[in-house]
Amino acid sequence: MTTAFYTHSDCKLHDMGPGHPESPARLQAIEDQLIASRIGQLLDHRSAPLALEGDLARVHSAAMIARVREHSLALAGTAGIYPLDPDTSVNAHSWQAALRAAGAALAATDAVIAGGIDNAFCAVRPPGHHATSSTAMGFCLFNNIALAARHALEVHGLERVAIVDFDVHHGNGTEQIFAHDPRVLMVSFFQHPFYPYSGTEPEGSNALNIPVPAYSDGSVVRKLVTEQWLPALEAHRPQMIFVSAGFDAHREDDMAQMGLVEADYTWLTRQIMQVAAQHAEGRIVSCLEGGYNLSALGRSVVAHMKVLAELE
Repeated sequence: MTTAFYTHSDCKLHDMGPGHPESPARLQAIEDQLIASRIGQLLDHRSAPLALEGDLARVHSAAMIARVREHSLALAGTAGIYPLDPDTSVNAHSWQAALRAAGAALAATDAVIAGGIDNAFCAVRPPGHHATSSTAMGFCLFNNIALAARHALEVHGLERVAIVDFDVHHGNGTEQIFAHDPRVLMVSFFQHPFYPYSGTEPEGSNALNIPVPAYSDGSVVRKLVTEQWLPALEAHRPQMIFVSAGFDAHREDDMAQMGLVEADYTWLTRQIMQVAAQHAEGRIVSCLEGGYNLSALGRSVVAHMKVLAELE
């Protein structure tokens, strides 16, 4: 099993200000844990290329792309920050970082479909699943996983894909982008009520988004995955699976109030792997979303990657 690990130093230069939880330290924490766990040397390390604006345009409006680009590039040579919304800002490096994050997801998709690797994890930021077709929000600039899924459909000609989102927050942007597209099945769970206060009313019949109350633990998640996600995924028969891998449902993450631990992420990843093996030739591309307790984030990513690489 060949598992690629995509990242780029540009992704650490995007910075939304002191104290912001979506910080460059998140990627360093992941890299440190890969070294400590000794699995880093067993992965195929790849540099994230730059996405093209034409790639972004498959999902996002021209006005949205221009807003991110122009506000970021206007800060060149300064330490300034421009707020796109109360939670989401750009600095002089954000445009480049966002292109790397999207580029990693696209390159991973190309490589997995070509057969050069079996699956991939993209350790990139800014994250993406809150970004809608027209709005950057919720720490997210461009929707990396949506870009990758649409690339698989429109560039590579796949007929059916699935998006699995286990971030603690509802992936409102991903659902909005693919609403009513029968080629795409989105399955998720998310803490409710909680930001972005969406997901309880499906936008289309192709989304199975399951709200769960605060303080839900792994037993709750395993039950809903077994009883609801897996039958839906089996019925859809995806030819590739894309994962919005947020680790902020971990019990140590104080950005939310759920109770998952590393063993739950191991179990979740195994379920995804089994569906991919049965229907998708094992093809999986996973992209980092949330996860803000640095220690828990690093440990959880290692747990996820051990299963992807069949080291667990």
